[in-house]
Amino acid sequence: MVNIITIVHILVCFFLVVIVLLQHGKGADVGATFGGAGNTVFGTEGPVPLLNKVTTAAAIVFMLTSITLAYYSSNTRTGSVMETETAPPVSTTLPVEQPLQTGPTKVPLPAEDTGRTEQQAPAEFPGQEQ
Repeated sequence: MVNIITIVHILVCFFLVVIVLLQHGKGADVGATFGGAGNTVFGTEGPVPLLNKVTTAAAIVFMLTSITLAYYSSNTRTGSVMETETAPPVSTTLPVEQPLQTGPTKVPLPAEDTGRTEQQAPAEFPGQEQ
């Protein structure tokens, strides 16, 4: 059903493009050369009232097929690739971690500088003297 509506929709699209290109503008007929009143030469309806009715009918069919295709595309469920894939089995047991060693941690002290005298204070930044 959707394929038939899609084909009709595409055909109506091409038909609308052709039928609109065949029509001419309001001021493009013979009467435009005599002062711009183009509709007075052929009367009030113009030269081709059938072409206007066909265009209106094609536009209505185009709108109906557009609405129908939009309805079908929003209400159909599309499958997913992930639905066909089999998931690896999920283990319910968690791996046991080794407990951390508890107790005091030894932090190494900085090495003593034997060349420093008692009067010199250590510099806060390298290269800075007090």
